[in-house]
Amino acid sequence: MRAKQLFGITVLDKKVKAVGKVDDVEIDVETGKVTTLIISLQKGILSNDSIEVDFDSIETIGDYILLNTEIEEEVEEEAEEAEQVTIEVEEE
Repeated sequence: MRAKQLFGITVLDKKVKAVGKVDDVEIDVETGKVTTLIISLQKGILSNDSIEVDFDSIETIGDYILLNTEIEEEVEEEAEEAEQVTIEVEEE
């Protein structure tokens, strides 16, 4: 498989939950081997737009990329609370 064929493949964690899609790869210039996948996350997972996954974390590659690790979701309520701001106005 060529590196460019990895782009856009859906990535699933070990619980077969969709994580996102391959957006980029890092290649070791000395060996020419892919070392890291950059995955664009689906909305609602973690707080970043993308994550890096070590190539050793990949279980299988085919129509999907299956990881041998679990990607945990951030609790959405915590994210919402962090975005809320309360402003108190004093009346004279």
